[in-house]
Amino acid sequence: MTDRERLFVELVDDTGAAAGACTVAEAHTAPGRRHRAFSVLLYHPDGRVLLQQRAAVKTRFPLLWSNTCCGHPEPGQAVAEAACVRLTEELGMDRDDTPTLVEVGVHRYRAVDEATGRVEHEWDHVLVGVLTGSLPTPDPVEVASIWWTDSALLQSDLARDPDSYTPWLPGVLQVAAAARYPRVSGESLPQ
Repeated sequence: MTDRERLFVELVDDTGAAAGACTVAEAHTAPGRRHRAFSVLLYHPDGRVLLQQRAAVKTRFPLLWSNTCCGHPEPGQAVAEAACVRLTEELGMDRDDTPTLVEVGVHRYRAVDEATGRVEHEWDHVLVGVLTGSLPTPDPVEVASIWWTDSALLQSDLARDPDSYTPWLPGVLQVAAAARYPRVSGESLPQ
């Protein structure tokens, strides 16, 4: 198994331009270093969104509910390519069956995990796709559970119980909503 904390991430400046590299562990050590990341939201054709509960062993925000998948591209790696790799690693999706992903915007945020002392300082590319195949079989080392939910129900629950969710999820959902996601059945993704 890969020690994800030793992998490299691409640091970015305040415009999102590449500005060096460091390890995942270094990027998330206080006070945090701004780096490129991605968040994937997979939708069912009926508009529901697939969430994951992060595994207990995660070094940042363990056991909180979050978007379908997230991670960091390696320096110079295409964001969509990195996202497809993580979909196979986290959710057990067959590489040939991963949905087409479309980047719909960027969510910039900084969040401190009080429980672990780690810091997220992300230039977070938001990607969306429609999952029409079988339900993923998550790797329990990566994902504790998955949940299909209605977007309105999710917004209500986020308002009622924000501490059950990762701090970036509301911003990721906002970026997707600004791009008119979730889509209704039959609508296609923009090209």
